Formats: sequence, structure tokens, C-alpha cells
Amino acid sequence: MLDLCSAWAYHFIMYSLRSHNFITSTALAVSFVLALALPSFAEENTDALEVIRKMDKLLRGETVYGVYEMRIEDPRWSRTLKLKVWDKREGKKMLILILSPAKEKGIVTLKHGNQLWNYLPRVERTIKLPPSMMMQSWMGSDFTNDDLVKESSIVNDYIHTMIGVEELDGKKAYRIESIPKPDAPVVWGSIIAYVDADNFMPVKQLFYSEKGELVRTMEFKDVRELGGRVVPTTYEIIPVKKKGRKTIMKILELEFDKEIPDDIFSLKSLKRVR
Repeated sequence: MLDLCSAWAYHFIMYSLRSHNFITSTALAVSFVLALALPSFAEENTDALEVIRKMDKLLRGETVYGVYEMRIEDPRWSRTLKLKVWDKREGKKMLILILSPAKEKGIVTLKHGNQLWNYLPRVERTIKLPPSMMMQSWMGSDFTNDDLVKESSIVNDYIHTMIGVEELDGKKAYRIESIPKPDAPVVWGSIIAYVDADNFMPVKQLFYSEKGELVRTMEFKDVRELGGRVVPTTYEIIPVKKKGRKTIMKILELEFDKEIPDDIFSLKSLKRVR
């Protein structure tokens, strides 16, 4: 949103590497050889990393509460959903409640770290989403379930390099390439971000597959003060291979660093959250 949208972005450090138990000398030798083969993280451009950190800090707080309107436009149809979102950085928790339309009203998505659940009020069932469903569309939009899980990983899961400075809409923007770190739990082969050089606001992001193909773009628009900060309040996701298709997310209300009780992010709360 902001948190879905920034896409949303966004903290898994390489726990998989830390989980290996290198006991024998053979394993130690193999791990040493592999370490030599991996690119050094010292190659990362620290200026680029700082720009990404400032952009992330601008868009997110320790907590975020918001009301959003998500419109999905397709050449054959369109639909609009209204959402409430609670997001807590600590523990990587998020709760999304659909307010309208009537058909989807009351559906809740809960995120805890890497795990997702959907509560379906019509059948009063809570379903945990398996890994095989992570790349499926969320509520028919151009966001995926994986976007919700990984929305906070942009700072830590990528190596960021400044590759240029360009002029967009009359303003200077940093052009930063983000490449996944080895074994990082991400799906993109690379991300190109354009960030306003004056205020570190995101302008545009390009998402590429592991084969180097452009998959989708995200544009940030309608900059104004909301929740005590000046932020983009409209996000547009445009899939490259779906002509005439896009998802538009508009922020209607926003509060940063509001106290959010932990019990709202529980399975028990899904039936009663409003």
C-alpha cells in the first residue's frame, strides 16, 4: 500500500546463510571457496544505499495506519476496493481489511513475517496461503501475495548502486540499480529506482525478471501533505505484458507512528476487526 505499493518494499537478512552448521573441515573448505566466488558487499555504493534508506524512511514509520482506494483498470472491466491497513515494522506485521464493495466486504489479509492468511467472512474460514500461491494476484490487482510478504525488504535484501542522475519532469532524480544479494528471498532480478534528489521521494520504479525482462513499472504521483509528511498519495502499477491494464492505489487517510496494539495482528482478531 503505501505499504502494499511501495508497493511497496520492504527486511530479510540472509538468515539462510547463518543457518548452516559447518562442522567438518571439508564443509569449512567448501564454504570458504564459495565465499570467494560471491561478490563482495563492499562493492555496494554507500551513497545509493543512503538514498534508498532515506526514501524508505520517508514512506514508512514504526507503524502506519491508512485508508486506501484501489482501482483495477482492465480493457474489459474495472473495479474499485476501499481498504483499511495497519502496518507495524516491528515483527513485520500487516493487517488489511476490505471495506467495500459489498461482495468483498469483511475479507481480511494478515501478514506475520513471511506468512499470509486470508479470512473469508462468507464462509467464516481462515486460510493460510502456501508458498505456491505467493505469485498469484492479490484481490485481482497487479499486486501479488509476494508483494505483501516482501514489502519491507528493499533496504536489506539488495545491493544498491548509483548508475546516473537524470531529469524527470524538470527535476533531478537519482537512478539507482538494486540487485538481490545471494540467497535473498526476493523474486525480482533487479529494480531500477528513480528518486528525487531534493527530497528523496520516489518518482518511478522499474521491476525486472531474473532474465532481465521488464515486468512492470510503478509511478508515484500527487505529492501532498498527509499524516504530517509530504508524500506521494497515488501509486500506479502498470504490467508491461497486459496492454491497457493498471492498478491505481490512492491514499485517503494516513497516520504515522500511531500506537497499534499487537493483538490486532492475531488470527483471533480477523473476525472482529473493523
